[in-house]
Amino acid sequence: RQADGRKVLRSSIREFLCSEAMFHLGIPTTRAGTCVTSDSKVVRDIFYDGNPKSERCTVVLRIASTFIRFGSFEIFKPPDEYTGRKGPSVNRNDIRIQMLDYVISTFYPEIQEAYSDNSIQRNAAFFKEITKRTARLVAEWQCVGFCHGVLNTDNMSIVGLTIDYGPFGFMDRYDPEHICNGSDNTGRYAYNKQPEICKWNLGKLAEALVPELPLEISELILEEEYDAEFEKHYLQKMRKKLGLIQLELEDDSKLVSELLETMHLTGGDFTNIFYLLSSFSVDSDPSELEDFLEKLTSQCASVEELKVAFKPQMDPRQLSMMLMLAQSNPQLFALFGTKANINKELERIEQFSKLQQLTAADLLSRNKRRWKEWLEKYRVRLQKEIENVSDADAWNTDRVKVMNSNNPKYILRNYIAQNAIEAAENGDFSEVRNVLKLLENPFQEAEGFREVKEDAEEEGATATAAACAQETRGRLPYCSKPPLWASELCVT
Repeated sequence: RQADGRKVLRSSIREFLCSEAMFHLGIPTTRAGTCVTSDSKVVRDIFYDGNPKSERCTVVLRIASTFIRFGSFEIFKPPDEYTGRKGPSVNRNDIRIQMLDYVISTFYPEIQEAYSDNSIQRNAAFFKEITKRTARLVAEWQCVGFCHGVLNTDNMSIVGLTIDYGPFGFMDRYDPEHICNGSDNTGRYAYNKQPEICKWNLGKLAEALVPELPLEISELILEEEYDAEFEKHYLQKMRKKLGLIQLELEDDSKLVSELLETMHLTGGDFTNIFYLLSSFSVDSDPSELEDFLEKLTSQCASVEELKVAFKPQMDPRQLSMMLMLAQSNPQLFALFGTKANINKELERIEQFSKLQQLTAADLLSRNKRRWKEWLEKYRVRLQKEIENVSDADAWNTDRVKVMNSNNPKYILRNYIAQNAIEAAENGDFSEVRNVLKLLENPFQEAEGFREVKEDAEEEGATATAAACAQETRGRLPYCSKPPLWASELCVT
């Protein structure tokens, strides 16, 4: 932010770990080759709240076939009719043609070859392909609960990779409106908005490709291809996550939406609930079902966690003033907030008030009832899978195998990253290496990853201090729901 161009250890570790985590989850991404830190310091105001501190300078080696983005083509933008702002290379159509030729011939050679004698058709085929790749990419994000945090056109890869790991976050408690970026006050990049915003970005790319690709062609491609490709890929992936490997039924999307609704109502942990479902038995007796319900509900939010989640964010006097302003002076109110934000705060107050009366026993009973209702629908759907199968045991083995290769046990939760960062800031990088080794096998039970140790001479002097800092927060298994203190973590 001081225009010194330097990255710090905290954000570098997060980027390094997450880009590697995404790769091993099978999601298209840039990679991380090295992370090198030094004793040089820069001053950073982490939360932009007037509390700066010195942080160690660090360099991450990023690896990708290309770092050209949607935004790269916006350097040719003509002046905006309202602001007068324009791209630095406005009217340089020669450069735009050169860059487009380079992108297609280098990264889409099959398209270049198929349409070498017709540039409009070639450019249309390229735009169709990047539309589909982007739709599939965001579908993959949604299926692992990954939130990017800043999905502007400059953070969208021209070859369909996950790029620029800034204020990202993997969702813990399922909340479709989850915002991972503490500075995203309007929820523009919330989890449930990601498919929509990626489509919007493709629209901006389409505008930037004019006149090489007429807008009427690209807009038609976007409308015909994006939503259909996203929904198809998302549902295919969700079927695998639920072990629906024999049939593709029309009602499957409803089963998925009802699962997510149940997860939302019970505050279920997105990753752990999916991981648990592979151990659900179609033929379980009442006692086995009760045991399974216990496991499921243990992954739901406690009363304490819900109180933190729904704690009102506005001072009552501030809220009262905003409500009065909305009535008396809507124009002035629009400068300070939106009706949606006010309504959300009112809902938060109502939920928080109800939670004051809720006991842990009542919450458990309610959660069990909701999960029991959904599991019955899931059981009926699984039974349809078995109807045309000759060997039910072989089918179940295949089902579990497919589910366990599509539902990760380990993701880079914010609290895991934070523990690794704090140790590294104290000079002990063993926790970063532990987590990296863990994330390289996200679908498997980890064995021995705790044994990763730093060279004693290199790290020994600071390891004890770092270990003490870690122990103060207690050591949880890496597949655990986040501890209560993690709800205070903020990434901007």
